Formats: sequence, structure tokens, C-alpha cells
Amino acid sequence: MMRAVRVSEPGGPEAMRLENVEVPEPGHGEVRVRVVAAGVNFVDVYFRSGLYPASPPFTPGMEAAGLVDAIGPGVTEVAEGDQVAYSGTLGAYAEYTIVPAPELVAVPSDLELETAAAIMLQGMTAHYLATSTYALGPDDTALVHAGAGGVGLLLTQIAKRRGATVYTTVSTDEKAALSTGAGADHVIRYTEVDFAERVAELMPGGVDVVYDSVGRDTFDRSLDCIRPRGLAVLYGQSSGPVDPVDPQRLNAAGSLYLTRPKLANYTANPHELASRATDLFDWVRDGDLAVRIGETHPLEEAATAHRRLEGRETTGKVLLTT
Repeated sequence: MMRAVRVSEPGGPEAMRLENVEVPEPGHGEVRVRVVAAGVNFVDVYFRSGLYPASPPFTPGMEAAGLVDAIGPGVTEVAEGDQVAYSGTLGAYAEYTIVPAPELVAVPSDLELETAAAIMLQGMTAHYLATSTYALGPDDTALVHAGAGGVGLLLTQIAKRRGATVYTTVSTDEKAALSTGAGADHVIRYTEVDFAERVAELMPGGVDVVYDSVGRDTFDRSLDCIRPRGLAVLYGQSSGPVDPVDPQRLNAAGSLYLTRPKLANYTANPHELASRATDLFDWVRDGDLAVRIGETHPLEEAATAHRRLEGRETTGKVLLTT
């Protein structure tokens, strides 16, 4: 038997229960991973609440790192005992989980598994946002909402690595200090000023791109921050889903572009997945990318982790450990 967090029906954090269940067996092309640490992300909240569909009962969690415990028929990519990490497969809030072999990436032996777990989903999200969705360069300006969050801190660092000017929004002095430490050129306390008005003061023509993970509370004003023919990137919705958008709104704001990306489309094959992960792991090992693990909870405190995440009480990455 193993311990796993289970959701029997959609609901609030209390919908998650720690249960003893059978240890799963890997099938053809699958690997059983003994989880050391699992990442907590807003996508887990979306599955738990029913915003994203999943067939209950299910184990939430889309990201983890650990050791290969068993391999199924046809698996040649890894061997038992290898350090691995993954993102994109449901079931990480458990002592063991089953993952398709092509979705695993090798974790270097000199990188802690907790760090690997902390950087997989949010790190690769930050990577594709800054290098592919809008390939930032030295002449570009970006506004990053939730600048002290897990993605925000990593995205700011990668954007600065690429030479861009970065504006961020945060809610507290503590978060402002973290965002500044990550390299943000200008940090805006959205609880004290209208962020769109402040961006207009700092960059009268508008920024090239807005990276918005907040959604409902920020989206419309985000459009007012963008230069004509600039890009709005809506990659999350921590405050709730955005209402349907009239295309005329994009016209009125300056012939803007709008995209709603997801990680799966930017790690569409094993080569792309490995390439992004390798960049991130190398940057961390070289000291060029700092990963902030804000807090760690045991599996039985998954509900607490969700409450704190939803309450915007966290900074950096939240992990569950087995």
C-alpha cells in the first residue's frame, strides 16, 4: 500500500483526503516513480475544484521529481534508480506515480530532487513564455503580473537574462523585495496604485508584452498597458476565468494580439521537453537561475498548501514531500 491524496468529488481544499491505496503497476511504455517531492500549482486547484475536468476519484498533482522504481515493458529511456522529473501527468500527490516514459527528463546527479520538482512546470512555463511565446530581447519591455510567484520570479530572471526591461506587479513589501531581487527593473504595488496608470507613467507608449497569470482581476487593464500591435499572454487565472473577449476590445487597445498558451503545446515532443529542461537545469547548476522554494508541506497537509496558494499567501514554489 501507499499514501496518496485523493479527490472524490470537486470542491474546496477540504475535498482532498489522504488515503492508503494500492501501489500502481507500470504498463507498456510506463515508469513507476517513487516521488520525493511534488510541486503545487494553480492547475491542481483547477482540477480539484472542477474547473478542469477529471474523473473522480483521482490524485491531483501535475509535477514531481523522484527515483525510477519500476519500468514497464518497452521502456528503454530510463533504468531503475535513475533520478527523474516530469510535469503534465496527473497523480503527483502520492508516494508513487505512473508516468509515460517519454514525459520524463533525467535530473543531473548534482541537482537536488526538490529543486528539480520546483522548476519543472513553473520553470518550463517561464522558459517558453520568454523564449517562444514572445521571444524577448534587449529592446523589449515586459509586464509580469504576480512577480513574486513561482513563475513570476523565474520569468523575471529569464527575461533579464535575455536583456529585456521588466515591470512586475506585487501586493506586499516582502513580495516587492523578492521581485527586485529577481532583477525586476520596476516593481508596482498594485494594492497602492493603479498598475496600468503606473505603467503609462513609466512607459508611455506601452510595453511589448504582458504576461498575465491572474486573469479576471487584471486582464482588461492589462490590455491598456500594451503598445499598439503588442501581445497579451494570458497563461493563468488565479483570480478566476476571464469573461469572453469582444475582438473589438483588442482593436480599440491598438490592434493587439492575444494568446492563451499551455505548457503541453510548448513541450510537444521529447526533444523540446528535454531541451527546455536542460536549459533550466544548467542555469540552476551554474548559478544563473535562482529557484525559490517558499514552503514545503507533507502530503497530509495538501489542503493547507492549497488554501495558502489560493489566498495569495505564498511566494516562490510550494512543494509537497513524501
